[in-house]
Amino acid sequence: MLEPRKVKWRRVHRGRRRGMATKGSHVAFGSFGLKALEPGWVTARQIESCRVAIIRKIRKHGRMWIRIFPDKPITKKPAEVRMGKGKGAPDQWVAVVKPGKIMFEVEGVSRELAAEAFRIAEYKLPIKTKLAERREQAG
Repeated sequence: MLEPRKVKWRRVHRGRRRGMATKGSHVAFGSFGLKALEPGWVTARQIESCRVAIIRKIRKHGRMWIRIFPDKPITKKPAEVRMGKGKGAPDQWVAVVKPGKIMFEVEGVSRELAAEAFRIAEYKLPIKTKLAERREQAG
């Protein structure tokens, strides 16, 4: 499972999921990408589940890149503990995803195979997504 090796702070503020993604909003490495259409938190388990699903579908034909990383700790208090007494311990790691962010990329496969692989991965994510293609830059 993905998680940072070392962090400056064990607990962070919840933050606010507003606005569009400014960085990582274009397909940069592969030919096709899975683009987020709404904001959300994607957990390390969900990222791993998508990775396995995409790899199984494309097999040895293509290559895959993961463009998001779960660097935000989400805390949770133990079961049956009263309110108060400080913030809970880190429970899981999530990647903050904004609309427009490319989450996964593939290369070396047909458009149909990429679309099918991303469709399977989409079921494992808590947000709506769509297939994005690489745009060749003029000049």
